[in-house]
Amino acid sequence: MRNLYFLPAIALLAAACNQNESKSSGETAAAFNRDSMMQNIKVLSSDSFEGRKPFSAGETKTVAFLENAFKQLGLEPGNGSSYVQDVPMVEITPYADAVMKVQSPNGSFDLNKTDDFVVSTERTDSVISLDNDELVFAGYGVVAPEYNWNDYAGIDVKGKVVLVMVNDPGFGVDTTIFKGKTMTYYGRWTYKYEEAARQGAKGIFIIHNTEAASYPFSVVQSSWGSSNLYLDKRGDNQYHCALQGWVSADAAKKLLAAAGKDSSLLVSANKQGFKAVPLGEKLSLKVRVKSSYNTSHNVLAKLTGSKRPDEYVIYTAHWDHLGIGQPDAKGDSIYNGAIDNASGTAALIEMARAFTSLKEKPERSILFLAVTAEEQGLLGSKYYAEHPVYPLDKTVADLNMDVVDAYNKKKDVVIAGQGQNELEDYVEAEAKQQGRYLAPEAHPEAGHYFRSDHFSFAKVGVPAISSGGGVDVVGKGKEYGEKLEDDYNANRYHQPADEYDSTWTFDGGLQDMQMLFSIGDKLANETTFPKWKDGSEFKAVRDGMMK
Repeated sequence: MRNLYFLPAIALLAAACNQNESKSSGETAAAFNRDSMMQNIKVLSSDSFEGRKPFSAGETKTVAFLENAFKQLGLEPGNGSSYVQDVPMVEITPYADAVMKVQSPNGSFDLNKTDDFVVSTERTDSVISLDNDELVFAGYGVVAPEYNWNDYAGIDVKGKVVLVMVNDPGFGVDTTIFKGKTMTYYGRWTYKYEEAARQGAKGIFIIHNTEAASYPFSVVQSSWGSSNLYLDKRGDNQYHCALQGWVSADAAKKLLAAAGKDSSLLVSANKQGFKAVPLGEKLSLKVRVKSSYNTSHNVLAKLTGSKRPDEYVIYTAHWDHLGIGQPDAKGDSIYNGAIDNASGTAALIEMARAFTSLKEKPERSILFLAVTAEEQGLLGSKYYAEHPVYPLDKTVADLNMDVVDAYNKKKDVVIAGQGQNELEDYVEAEAKQQGRYLAPEAHPEAGHYFRSDHFSFAKVGVPAISSGGGVDVVGKGKEYGEKLEDDYNANRYHQPADEYDSTWTFDGGLQDMQMLFSIGDKLANETTFPKWKDGSEFKAVRDGMMK
């Protein structure tokens, strides 16, 4: 799902028979095979795999392909006697009325579906409605005890609809609060939906802001309001808001103006002690819902450790992409996902090859986990994290591989969401060993740390990291690297044009692969567990788990 920026690029050799040594814990890694890597990408991203969407024939082929690859490497099944973990999901399609009616102190008006708002639901009721339900502005919708912040303090929003801003208070005027411009999890829309549900709200709408969200409203419009996949939660009795969605910046202005407010209300939410404000407005909207249940699959294999086999280092990559969709200008409707993420999936196989080629097994076990439905909201990794095959308190770390750097070597290394956990220290040490330097994120406000499968592990307390080469291309500089990045994002990312290219060299990925292997090998031969750093929103979960 991730775009090209600072993704954990997976390294390959420039030639199949070349060998490169990666020294860690006195061991020398086996070579990664470029030819097999390229061939696996070519197969996984071929038209016959239909874009690898969950529940499709492409999924069936992909799961079989991965099982066979792991078996050929001599890896054990990762789930008892099986290489597969079932991931039960539900596809929910909301059919909302064309307008949402607003009653305000200054009259009534309509907001138009898609142009002004988008809406989704995780409920499977056949009809869901807002019926003159009260609207409350709740700032950023954040409850963060470690920052002494509670936007819901002093107000009961049960049965009401909350209106909140995207990002977190650190994005506002005072960058000394939270983590400043670096988004915390409290800034992500997923958190805001979860917190509104914990508060008992009937509905939630997030005010869109392009700079704060790091993407335009058009991305929201194309991502929500149609069918979406969710984990099948039947029987767990977890409360979800009836409706959840976004409103455009212009729609938010209409809502504030009709309530006799203006943008100063939004500014006030950036200050400590902000109190939620009832807007005196009521919303009405009817949504018909269609739902269907199905099962997708994670694929997992393990290499059992020699001394501490009950402790696990996990490598992850998502095997899915977008399937068959809207044709492009050339009439191509298959979203092959060669870079995103056939490359990461093929890299997972190569990583497994490297570990199985070691003369001495690592002391801890290594789990190779190919997850489903990342593009649908990190669902496969979320399911594993909520239903772990191996105990989370025995899981050392997750090293995620989402997209391979197919291009040139880089001088710099970028860590997503820097300041989270001690895995960053491992990255820094290995980068220095390679003669590289750590560079800051270009857009820390975008919250990239929360956008790929490693985050599912972080959320349940397992240290996880996303890191890789930046844009400082050896011999060509940063401007050239930025052009490479811009070209991918503009012309290939989540488009049918993300197809296999035989001219890829993966030179830039080589450094990152060596780094990632060395980190995993080191973790697998240590007796300690990496920790979350002070100030991380995930530290308390891990600390409680490890008592």
